[in-house]
Amino acid sequence: MKFLNKLERKYGKYAIDNITLLLILGYVIGYVIQKINIDMFYMLTLNPYYIMKGQIWRIVSWVLVPPSELGFFTIIMLFFYYSIGRTLEQTWGKFKYNIFIISGIIFTVVSAMVAYFILPSSVYEVYKIPAAFTGEVFNFVKGYIISAFVSTYYINLSIFLLFAALYPDMQVMLYFIIPIKIKWLAYLDLALMAYEIYQYGFVCGVIVFASLLNFLIFFVLILQAKGKTPANARRKRDYQKKVYSAKSVYEGGARHKCAICGRTELDNPNLTFRYCSKCTGSKEYCEDHLFTHEHK
Repeated sequence: MKFLNKLERKYGKYAIDNITLLLILGYVIGYVIQKINIDMFYMLTLNPYYIMKGQIWRIVSWVLVPPSELGFFTIIMLFFYYSIGRTLEQTWGKFKYNIFIISGIIFTVVSAMVAYFILPSSVYEVYKIPAAFTGEVFNFVKGYIISAFVSTYYINLSIFLLFAALYPDMQVMLYFIIPIKIKWLAYLDLALMAYEIYQYGFVCGVIVFASLLNFLIFFVLILQAKGKTPANARRKRDYQKKVYSAKSVYEGGARHKCAICGRTELDNPNLTFRYCSKCTGSKEYCEDHLFTHEHK
């Protein structure tokens, strides 16, 4: 987060405002091209085979390929993604949100190229490719398979998952009828992705993981912002162990006892007790001696 803040102070003025709207407008252009000229539409896809043949515009143009066929529910979903995208932009700031979107696009492109070069020979069995397809023909088929999995669907999904991580208890109306917390929809999407990876294997796994890598990175930042780091979790566990070990240790059933004055909560129910992180052992102090005692 500190690194992003430094970048924002230096390059924040170059951030694109309302980048979600630009993505949706790109989909509109993609839908128009798809209806007018299907051959031109296929020239937009992220196909590593053709990129290696010099069609480098595909590195960027695939962002225009819509995540699904145009229909009523697709339009509703695009409005929904626009809404949550604007909320994320307002929550994180447009620079960090730009980084989130752009990094997702870059990770997807890199993963597609990596998958193209390291696609295992088992692809023949998984995707039912005839063994006679070798050499240049096999490279063409690999490129086609990868382009079929690369989609802006996962970019949109990463936006949704980030929103669910920030606002897990927000309620939405599924199909305008069923009230449901957004975190359960996120869990459902993750389960469906796991099934897709199981069903389609290596290529799908690489593309999905890379497409959502930006979400994983920002999710860690969210946990850090909320104080849910491994170090904090460990301190919480240690504290709970100390509290548990101290229960019913003292006479009269007191759970807390100051190591300096010997007072317990039975002497004064309003006293606050804390363990000192700098003292060894389970030494507990009342509020009057917590900051004034000599560490042992």
